[in-house]
Amino acid sequence: MPRATSILAATTVAGIAASVWLFLDNRSLRDELAERPIPVVAEAPRPVDKPGLLDPKPKSPATSVGERPSLPTPKDESRMERRQRRTEEFGATFGRLEGETEEEYKARVMPMVTLGLATQRLKLIEMRRVAEENAKVTPAQSAELDKAFNKVYEEALDYTNKAVGDGQLSPYERNVAGWLDYAGGLGGILTNVNGQIGKILDPGQVKAISESGFEWGEYLGVNAPWENLKPPPPRPK
Repeated sequence: MPRATSILAATTVAGIAASVWLFLDNRSLRDELAERPIPVVAEAPRPVDKPGLLDPKPKSPATSVGERPSLPTPKDESRMERRQRRTEEFGATFGRLEGETEEEYKARVMPMVTLGLATQRLKLIEMRRVAEENAKVTPAQSAELDKAFNKVYEEALDYTNKAVGDGQLSPYERNVAGWLDYAGGLGGILTNVNGQIGKILDPGQVKAISESGFEWGEYLGVNAPWENLKPPPPRPK
């Protein structure tokens, strides 16, 4: 597989998983913060009473300096246990719940996927606009690119649906080998994209877009309509 195609495959797979990873990573951060002991702030010493001045109201013993409510014992969790917990959270969030229909799954999960990708999609759409403007891409050329991308999106969704249905991409377990195989197959799909882009844009335009820092693989990975994927099968028993 050519190096450029490998990069496109990797960035596209990264785009697919972006919202999922951020969601789980943010949850794990909140968990870790919740598990940390509450910091105890030292009280400032009481001012020394001046001679002849008496405290009109003696302090109650319940509020004397040094007394603290007991703190919960921090949960001791190893790295492997945390990793396993995140895998279970992933499955509970993006897998099928017991008795859940496909329609119920889509109503529960797909809005979360859309929300997770929304900011990055807007960012990359604007980056593409700036890159095409710098490369002097015409509106007609941009429309041709969109038409080519729509065909790729359809093929990528079909390929991903099959990978999910076959268990190659499963929300219930870590399968790094399966992810790598999936990325390799996706690279073949993206090879056709490179060819189509080269037919629509001239070499100078392709170079100008590349030098601008814009990457088609990242754009395709984030802007593909992943909300249209089929739900995964129920969790194996």
